[in-house]
Amino acid sequence: MTDLTTLLEVGGPLAALGGGTAYTRAKYPAVYWSAIGGPISTARLLSSYSSVMEACGLTVAPSRLRVLAVKATTRREVRPVPPRRGIIRPTSTGLRIRLRLAPGQEPADVAASAERLRHAWGVHAVYVTTVKPGVVELRLVGYDVLRRVRMPRKTGSGFLKVPVALREDATPFVRDYRTAPHQLTLGATLSGKSMYLRHLVAGLAPQSVALVGIDCKRGVELAPFAARLSALATDPDEAAELLPALVKEMEDRYDLIKARQGIAPDTPDEEITSDIWGLPESERPTPIVLFVDEVAELFLTATRKDEERRDEMVTQLIRLAQLGRAAGIYLEVCGQRFGAELGKGATMLRAQLTGRVCHRVNDEASAKMALGDIAPEAVSAACAIAPELPGLAVAGDTSGGWSRIRTPYLSLGDAAEICRESAHLVPDLAALKPFRPDVPVRPVETPAPAVLPRPVTD
Repeated sequence: MTDLTTLLEVGGPLAALGGGTAYTRAKYPAVYWSAIGGPISTARLLSSYSSVMEACGLTVAPSRLRVLAVKATTRREVRPVPPRRGIIRPTSTGLRIRLRLAPGQEPADVAASAERLRHAWGVHAVYVTTVKPGVVELRLVGYDVLRRVRMPRKTGSGFLKVPVALREDATPFVRDYRTAPHQLTLGATLSGKSMYLRHLVAGLAPQSVALVGIDCKRGVELAPFAARLSALATDPDEAAELLPALVKEMEDRYDLIKARQGIAPDTPDEEITSDIWGLPESERPTPIVLFVDEVAELFLTATRKDEERRDEMVTQLIRLAQLGRAAGIYLEVCGQRFGAELGKGATMLRAQLTGRVCHRVNDEASAKMALGDIAPEAVSAACAIAPELPGLAVAGDTSGGWSRIRTPYLSLGDAAEICRESAHLVPDLAALKPFRPDVPVRPVETPAPAVLPRPVTD
């Protein structure tokens, strides 16, 4: 009886500790990793590094000098040499470690063994990046960072750079308009496409940028941000008037650049430019970002007159995509489907959109539209996105690289408030003034009248 009582006294706290650990791991994975998972994985890595590298085929035969030195000083067996390991640097989401590759090795050898390393060291995933020739960095992620997105403190934000989502390797996904001027974003209903667009608008609102919107859903997506928009079209008819104004603005900017190029022979080379970024800051026009929501609405037609209007709008969009980058005009095209079936010019327009983001789609053909021409292996990853994970997407670009990302939650009210607070940053562009949306005035809440005390009488 005494032994049973002692067992219960000892087992009770242990069971509670185990239950608390399991609960913390499920509900608060970052806390679990920092307190328990990280130290355990670090100990595994340190104790099994050489044997794991040998099992993964990442070791090479030692040099003759090393063999002679080992035989001369010790009687140990001469073993293959693994890549030289650097200092282990813990992070809030995992570990980072640099490896100096042995002669004859390449980063692809380490990347091919990433899945083996993940199981050997008990982490969620292992990602390999090249730092410089002969040096790679292993980024060990301790848990699924996309299940509950928390953006890191250092996001790499800047002018025309918006940290809009989190990558699966726990690094921020930054939408850089200077690097990828135009982008296509696809996603079915409730896939998180609107949340992605919301982050872009909220991230650009505090910057010195002109925001222009085309929202053919009567403006339900972009109208809440009207305080920060320089122009807004809410149906195809308004879009047919807005796009020529943007093309005219682009042509005026090219005239400005061309005038700058007509310079004297003694002008320094650094003053010769082919885009607005080479102009002096006092002469440089304000960049323009054009958001097109539900782009298919611009292609749909019902009559022959609509077909003529569609052809004109598509031609203008293609011109903006082809020539807008040098003039500081960037396109953000969103939709549920986008392909050749939309009509003439759709494929040509898509070819000009460098960045690609594909949320959950309803069929494989839609994923191929977004990613098939730049990263065919990413199509299967986009088709595997579950409906219960809104905001999860596959991001790629024309370089062939791709990764899984997820956008954190941002309420529509918070995004609209950011735009209202940044309303004073709306630039003065004469070409867009006729299309400036009406901003409803907030009703001023008048304080309730004070209740005066009544005098006490007999």
